[in-house]
Amino acid sequence: MTVGVALDASDVPNQIDATVQLAREAARSGLTSAWFGQTFGADSPQLAAIVGREVPGLQVGTSAIPVFGRHPLLVSSQAQTAQAATHGRYHLGLALGTKLLTEAGFGLPFERPVARLREFLTALRQLTETGTADFHGELLTAATPVPARVPGAENGVPLLVAAMGPQALKVSGELADGILPYLAGPRALADHIVPAVTAAAEAAGRPSPRIVALVPGVVTDDVDAVRARATEALAFYERIPSYARVIGLSGGRRAADLAVIGDERTVEAEVRRYRDAGATEVVFSATEIAGEAARRRTWRLLGALAR
Repeated sequence: MTVGVALDASDVPNQIDATVQLAREAARSGLTSAWFGQTFGADSPQLAAIVGREVPGLQVGTSAIPVFGRHPLLVSSQAQTAQAATHGRYHLGLALGTKLLTEAGFGLPFERPVARLREFLTALRQLTETGTADFHGELLTAATPVPARVPGAENGVPLLVAAMGPQALKVSGELADGILPYLAGPRALADHIVPAVTAAAEAAGRPSPRIVALVPGVVTDDVDAVRARATEALAFYERIPSYARVIGLSGGRRAADLAVIGDERTVEAEVRRYRDAGATEVVFSATEIAGEAARRRTWRLLGALAR
């Protein structure tokens, strides 16, 4: 099982330089992948391409680009460019996004997100696999009057979806290569998420999907104080219905209940619980929440588990 981290350089003079430095440290720690979120700041495929060039051998991924406000032709160009830049080490994550950010940020109605995801994935798969598309859906059109292939990305781009609800899991199993669940604990993975996406993939004649579990967590002895910080930092997700649902399915009341916080033995045991629940890969996020010393301590443990 591979183990990675989400990199989030903030309060720095230059985000790109700081992220590359963190990625080098992650690779030295033995971690196998680095992942980058996407909001309204840095362009995550471009950031992944830079990191992948600067840190050979490290897998890099986007987690995840919302399908609202984007178009498959443009996302394909970004993803194929990152794939060519990293010589096959880039992984593209997509997301439905949220009503709040979609409507407030883009001024677009957050309507029929699963239908949009299905059409987006259908067109994007054509583009990344063949360099062409001729897709005319109900919600979007993607056609290529000129080729859209990026030399160096001929083997395609792995497509993952931040899916956790039943409909999104069905679409992801049919059309994607895997999923990127976040704040979904071992119980929700084993009982609801992994069976649903696996069944959809089998019905579509696709290989078993990758399950890249994103987990907020840190190794620390100051558990109570760090848990309090996590409660404040993750509270935003409790207002999003899809996250609130999966937190409940995981046995939690607050988002922070899904954060893995404790000493090395505690964190290692939780990583193994995710593996036993069906995760093929585990990616820790928010490892910086308790300071630099705790982050490095966390990365040392995760790097050892990745070997």
